[in-house]
Amino acid sequence: MNKHVWRAVAEIGFIIFLFYSNLLMGEFSRSGLARGRGLTWALHDIFSETNFAIAVIAALIGYVVVEFLRKRL
Repeated sequence: MNKHVWRAVAEIGFIIFLFYSNLLMGEFSRSGLARGRGLTWALHDIFSETNFAIAVIAALIGYVVVEFLRKRL
């Protein structure tokens, strides 16, 4: 049981990491505001309660889908 929990935590954490890294890249490439305002501003802008909720929900959905496909295939 413990092995499965750590695997889930690692996979969900990785999905959340990818979500935030994508947001950070978007701040520098798409909006362009972070280029002028800096890395600190960009980090402050992306780490919000709303973004965290979206990241956790997306990570849980992604984990459930991947586990379903693992068991099915």
